[in-house]
Amino acid sequence: MAQNVIIGLERLLNELKWQELCVGNIAYLSHSAAITRDLTTGLSAMKNCFGKRLKKVFGPQHGFVTDVQDNMVETDHTHHPYFDLPIYSLYGETRSPNQKMLSGIDTLIIDLQDVGTRVYTYITTMSLAMEKCNELGIRVVVLDRPNPVGGLLFEGPVLQKKWKSFVGHHPIPQRHSLTIAEVAILEKLLHCPDVDLHIVPMKNWKRSYLWKDTGLPWVNPSPNLSTPESALTFCGSVLYEGTNISEGRGTTRALEVLGAPGIEPFSFVEQTNKELQQLSQAFKDQENKEFNFFDGFRLRPIQFFPMFQKFSRQACGGFHIHPQNSSSFLSWHLGAYLLRIFKASTEFKWNDAPYEYETGFAINYINGGIELKDWVDKEGSIEEFLRLSTLGHDEFKNLRDDVLIY
Repeated sequence: MAQNVIIGLERLLNELKWQELCVGNIAYLSHSAAITRDLTTGLSAMKNCFGKRLKKVFGPQHGFVTDVQDNMVETDHTHHPYFDLPIYSLYGETRSPNQKMLSGIDTLIIDLQDVGTRVYTYITTMSLAMEKCNELGIRVVVLDRPNPVGGLLFEGPVLQKKWKSFVGHHPIPQRHSLTIAEVAILEKLLHCPDVDLHIVPMKNWKRSYLWKDTGLPWVNPSPNLSTPESALTFCGSVLYEGTNISEGRGTTRALEVLGAPGIEPFSFVEQTNKELQQLSQAFKDQENKEFNFFDGFRLRPIQFFPMFQKFSRQACGGFHIHPQNSSSFLSWHLGAYLLRIFKASTEFKWNDAPYEYETGFAINYINGGIELKDWVDKEGSIEEFLRLSTLGHDEFKNLRDDVLIY
């Protein structure tokens, strides 16, 4: 029977040895999903714990209160009226805290709920903040939280250096299998070896755990991730930010549904499942002959009506991705392979508008290289797909072994 996971924030609040790590004046990098098991907000907990020593607050993309929907919609600095504290945006005039913002601070506490996908920008924000703290001699304390999609499976090619951006800061796969504290250790190893980093680890978390195993309440870590299931599907559905296919933004189940106008959902799902059978068979032909790709998910035909973003106020046909055996659900593989099916079945286009302030095709920044787009465009083989899906994995395994806490 799974034990309730005790997160880093709760250990900090309840154990003096962790509080003693937080020296001098304190700043807190966090957001509204940073809560305790009893739904106390992290900022309330910090204020109660450290009182007047808590001087400043920082927020990531989507804002400290997690109310901003879209990419490239920046957040202003503000002042919290209740806690009487300045809140600095790290998704506004700068992506990294500057010297003025960190003036007078001795310890930066980082408490962010990640979702386990490389393009999710909170791990980049943490890393850039660590690099600035390294430069200024400020201590960093990272409060660990669960990876909602588990700590065992990793999927998708490793980010190539050429495609490093705000949505890709580390040489890790799209689904990276690390907790946010493990990413912090990786950041120290690769980019700021002298940073004064301290980790407050979780208790009772196991790498096999998904969110449902933690006993913790779910609070949206960003506006469009409304359920733990959406964190699982996000690893694959986020690829569609690089296309004109709707990933369900503007509906109540964003990033769990995919579709476009003109699709008849029942026949489309029927045809899609037939084509996915080829991928399933390829997995069976590999070393794990007992693996069944379809055990991980079901596609339910639906029509949906986005209220904003792509195809706003237009009827779309497609499907809802329902994780089934979540521990074996290969979300990136599903989303990536479906790109070719959508391209063959719809008026498909790649997104070449600016994406997180980068120019060119967004899919290459999202996926960390050109190989996936090239494979879709040339209608490559399943064997080529399986090869590109593991690009860089051997090097990542070596890095991963050096940073695991659990």
